[in-house]
Amino acid sequence: MLRWEKLNEDGFKVAANVVNIRGSPSDRQLAHESSSPSLSSSPAELQNECRKLQDIVHKMVVVVMKMERLLTSQRGIQDLEEFQFAPEGRKSPLFHTWNTKQFEELSQVLLDAFSQELKLKQTILQELAHTWTSDLCMVYLSCWLHQPFIPPETRLTLEALLLETGHRPL
Repeated sequence: MLRWEKLNEDGFKVAANVVNIRGSPSDRQLAHESSSPSLSSSPAELQNECRKLQDIVHKMVVVVMKMERLLTSQRGIQDLEEFQFAPEGRKSPLFHTWNTKQFEELSQVLLDAFSQELKLKQTILQELAHTWTSDLCMVYLSCWLHQPFIPPETRLTLEALLLETGHRPL
């Protein structure tokens, strides 16, 4: 979660740079007419910022892939428990109080939220530098910053998972 938040923050800064470099259509027309160096920006500068944003999104893909692998491992543990102890599972929980089914269900909820958010980030990456209206650019930046697919209770869910597994002290 901390890694994702850092990437999100860095991505927002880079996305804002892309929007600022592009400027509005009226800014580009003014820059073209006046040849003002402060308003005109090079395509190389825009391309460099887009590459940075692409690298950040790629790192976010890696985070989601790690979550998928952890969920796959968790499902394997759950299948093993069902094999060993029948469908009702083990009598004593593997974690502090949760059974593996509860752990797997909440892990799936987290993965779904981050997967949806990643799809949004990928869409923003594809569209941001090609958007002509400043309003749509602001919507993209707002969506990047506020992460609409990651609900506020996600952090609480993650903290509960960490407490259950013993990775966070009581």
